[in-house]
Amino acid sequence: MTLRTRLGIGIVSITIVLLVPLLLALRSLESVHQTTSSLRDREFAGSLQLGRFRQVTDEVRRSEDALVLLHDSASLARMRGNLGTLSSIGDSLDRFKLSPPGEIRSAILALRASTDAEYAAAVAGNGNVAEEISMQRTRPAMLTIDRLIARTEARLREETRDKADKVAGVTDDAQRTAAGSLAIALLLATLIAIWLTRSISRPVHDLEKGMKAVADGDFTHRLPMAESRNDEFGRLAGSYQRMASQLAELDKLKAEFVSVASHELKTPINVIVGYLELLQENIYGELSPKQREICATLGKQAQTLTRLVKRLLDISRFEAGGGKLERRQIDLDRFLHAFESSFQVLALQREISFRVARGDNLPAHVLWDEDRINEVLGNLLSNAFKFTDRGGTVELAVEGMDNEVTITVRDSGAGIPPEQIPHIFEKFYQANNQAQSSARGTGLGLAIAREIVEAHGGTISVSSSVGVGTTFTITLPARAVVTRRTPFRRTPVVEEVV
Repeated sequence: MTLRTRLGIGIVSITIVLLVPLLLALRSLESVHQTTSSLRDREFAGSLQLGRFRQVTDEVRRSEDALVLLHDSASLARMRGNLGTLSSIGDSLDRFKLSPPGEIRSAILALRASTDAEYAAAVAGNGNVAEEISMQRTRPAMLTIDRLIARTEARLREETRDKADKVAGVTDDAQRTAAGSLAIALLLATLIAIWLTRSISRPVHDLEKGMKAVADGDFTHRLPMAESRNDEFGRLAGSYQRMASQLAELDKLKAEFVSVASHELKTPINVIVGYLELLQENIYGELSPKQREICATLGKQAQTLTRLVKRLLDISRFEAGGGKLERRQIDLDRFLHAFESSFQVLALQREISFRVARGDNLPAHVLWDEDRINEVLGNLLSNAFKFTDRGGTVELAVEGMDNEVTITVRDSGAGIPPEQIPHIFEKFYQANNQAQSSARGTGLGLAIAREIVEAHGGTISVSSSVGVGTTFTITLPARAVVTRRTPFRRTPVVEEVV
């Protein structure tokens, strides 16, 4: 599945998941709407009609009282008009089915008949008969209408209460449904988002880690993702592996070329040195003073070239994993005293303050390759003196902690520009503070120092500030355990002080 397809599926899935609670909420709201509409169109409208019906009934009662007293045609017309209105309202109430069909109409018809009979008896001059009709027929008919109104009101209240409870229940159900579906949808959307993010971020992280390893010189790093993946990351993984393999091959060829070239240079250099020594010994005849001066200059250059070739061979062996260490037990106090004695003379000549500071908890003996560590510290101290002006200070501080020994070489010299600090351990790299020294170096001393320290299982770092000085810090295990090192090493950690 390609990355584009995965993204599309993830986005569509999240959209669908989030639409489901919306649809459920709309469905619940539709149910609430239907119930409230029914309550409005039946119970509420019926309540209004029932109230009007009761009002007209009261008018009928007052009209009947007037008819009994006056026995005139106006009272009869008023009575018949109210009965007509009452009849039409009764028909409306029948449509709402709030009472048994025909009961209200029958009661109204009975009331109409009794009032007509009552009026006829009163007009005929039979007042007693009219009064009797009112008491026996008209008033009971009106009481029947009142009972029907009361019963209809009770039923209407009950149905209204039931509908209100139903609306409340539907509303609660809608709320629970919306909340529950939203929670489930958010959970599913979160899981989909996590899956989508991890499916993208994990390969990106692996690629980033792999590229960092390659940038640090570790061309053997393998990506955990398979090259057979049918997506963009699979193609990237394949490209990465091919790139790492080619870089590893190039680095190997470079190391082999330097090693072979350096080894092959030794023979002609030795021949040149040998013949120069024969010339200086007058084997081929007496030399003039000028010739001797030229031979001496050639000898110095040949010795410099010899040292350069030796260092190239050393660093090539270490980079190829073949640098050997001859560990042996060293009396640390004697080792430091030798440095103190050796460089004290140079300090006096340069008028530089030099001291060796011994910290607490130093082990009496360490297990190192004495010659190699001597080479490292000699190189660092030589550089410190070379870049420190007269009146400056150089310090070699040694401290012990947790079966480790920390060696610090600190000077008050020219310092190294911040942008050059990450490169000073690279082969042939020389900082632009070389103008502070009387002689330029080869750019291999620090590279060899790093290889030797790392071969002992230690670390070396540097901090520097221009015009203030430079500090090299070496951390070594008290008993170095030499292991087979990969030929592709990582760049050491450096820190910058401003």
